[in-house]
Amino acid sequence: MNNVSRVEQAAQHPIPSESTTVLQIIQQVALNPNADIDKMERLMVMHQNIQALQAKQQYDEALAAMQEELPVIGERGGIKDRNGRVQSTYALWEDINEMIKPVLARHGFALSFRTPRNERGIEVEGVLSHRAGHRETTSLVLPADTSGSKNGVQAVASSVSYGKRYTAGALLNFTTTGEDDDGNGAVVTPRVTSVQATQLAMLLERCSDKAKTAFANIHGSPSAVEKVAFDQVLGMLSKSVKQHEAAAQEPQNADHH
Repeated sequence: MNNVSRVEQAAQHPIPSESTTVLQIIQQVALNPNADIDKMERLMVMHQNIQALQAKQQYDEALAAMQEELPVIGERGGIKDRNGRVQSTYALWEDINEMIKPVLARHGFALSFRTPRNERGIEVEGVLSHRAGHRETTSLVLPADTSGSKNGVQAVASSVSYGKRYTAGALLNFTTTGEDDDGNGAVVTPRVTSVQATQLAMLLERCSDKAKTAFANIHGSPSAVEKVAFDQVLGMLSKSVKQHEAAAQEPQNADHH
């Protein structure tokens, strides 16, 4: 069995070191003045396919490892209605970029974007590349964001930023603190964080039964409190706790007299 035949059979079950083996055989065959050009071309295609397979395997392994380190990103952006009320929230691209870049670098990834010319609208293409050589892409076509008082340039920039957020999210599957539909569908009211809800629940436990009932009638549960009302509710519960504890101390003080 000649070298070409052996390599063609082995390529059906590639192993990590096979790319180097194929390359060595290509070099040996190339030194033969009677080398078959067709077989040389098949060997080159085989070599490229093995390299691509190995790069994809390294990409998948690195992506799986990176998923555990991707942070949960808070939402600071807000879409408001005509009355200035927040309809939905979203993570700002600058926050996302700042938090994911160190994680990407540690695992050998780079995230880049392209804006191809597209007659249907503003296209944003996200490209996630790995140092092994493999890359994945996804794209999104958007209209210009003319909401608010944006001029033409600002409208395009806003759509590009939106496209970066969503193509990056599709490629990396990171999590933000809440999902938004950017004003499409039901109105989304930002709620308190889990830490804030726990803080309110601890205070509520120390309140009187009457105060607990009043709280339930207004808010339902600590986790259902609107984010904008947190400071106010916190202050009211703190005051209620002081009053309740002071009232509980009064009979004891009377007994001492």
